[in-house]
Amino acid sequence: MGLVAYLKTQFVLQLLLGFVFVVSGLLINFIQLLTCVLWPIDKQLYRRINTRLSYSLWSQLVMLLEWWSGTQCTLYTDQATVDKFGKEHVIIILNHNYEIDFLCGWTICERYGVLGSSKVLAKHELLKVPLIGWTWYFLEIVFCKRKWEEDRETVFRGLERLRDYPEFMWFLLYCEGTRFTEKKHQISMEVAQSKGLPKLKYHLLPRTKGFTTALKCLQGTVSAVYDVTLNFKDHQVPTLLGIINGKKYMADMRIRRFPVEEIPEDEKECANWLHKLYQEKDALQEHYHKEGTFPGPTITPPRRLWTLLNFLFWAALLLSPLINFACGVVVSGSPLLILGFSLFLIVASIAIRRLIGVTEVKKTGSSYGDEGSKKQN
Repeated sequence: MGLVAYLKTQFVLQLLLGFVFVVSGLLINFIQLLTCVLWPIDKQLYRRINTRLSYSLWSQLVMLLEWWSGTQCTLYTDQATVDKFGKEHVIIILNHNYEIDFLCGWTICERYGVLGSSKVLAKHELLKVPLIGWTWYFLEIVFCKRKWEEDRETVFRGLERLRDYPEFMWFLLYCEGTRFTEKKHQISMEVAQSKGLPKLKYHLLPRTKGFTTALKCLQGTVSAVYDVTLNFKDHQVPTLLGIINGKKYMADMRIRRFPVEEIPEDEKECANWLHKLYQEKDALQEHYHKEGTFPGPTITPPRRLWTLLNFLFWAALLLSPLINFACGVVVSGSPLLILGFSLFLIVASIAIRRLIGVTEVKKTGSSYGDEGSKKQN
């Protein structure tokens, strides 16, 4: 292990990274709160400002992936598809197997200029998560409880509000509804069998309601659906803690573009189209497990300096007073000040660890398999 790699594993440096993210995030959330006065005056200006504020926060996580850990993302797609990236409103369908699948999606968003305006159909519990949920609230993210009777009006209203969004947006859907685990997969395939649907090996049965609703509500705004199938070289199982420790991963993403004109408008036929798509995604994953690659030409978009420069700006702004204060506490020799600062560090480390815990597979709760959830499709 080299010196740089060793330093990346040290708790003090990781705590400083977390401090910059949390404090800058709270400052950004406060500024976002102030921008609410613009909504009744100029809604589009409010949106443009919040797009850039959210970029300043999310790009710090992308920086960890691209510059801290050095993770590489290779796209398996054609140049004609890449030429449309960042130039149209689209719905993204991504498999939900990994703790950092959202980060891999964000790094592609960043490289094509749509990170700040990226959207997601998120579970309602995330609205209560500091920084993440709060930033998403100001970005008009659509939150759902995954109970259609309760979500119907909220989802329709939230999606229709995005029809006039001024920035090109990529709207992410995890159609499986929850992250893949063996237990959930077993339950999902029991549901597939009961419905007479083909079984999937690498995915859960997609929940079609969110997709058909999003496509209907954003009709005339969204011009295409991007199907993204993600996997990692050498059977790697990436984690956010691994990223923070500086571990490098090799991500491969098979991207296919489907113009909305090719997708049936009828809800039942659209649902069948989605089921067929997931059968194709399963075949792609089978190919990857056998060959170690996806089929098709490869493109590796270069990382941009903006994420690194943004982090360095916040680090310079926030770490200097923190370090000066810490030195003052040590020099003072006051047991009370030292104890107080130590408690602050402990609380900060716990808070950061809890934020990381939101992404961990073993801690992602879900009602998947309950009788109520089985009736959602």
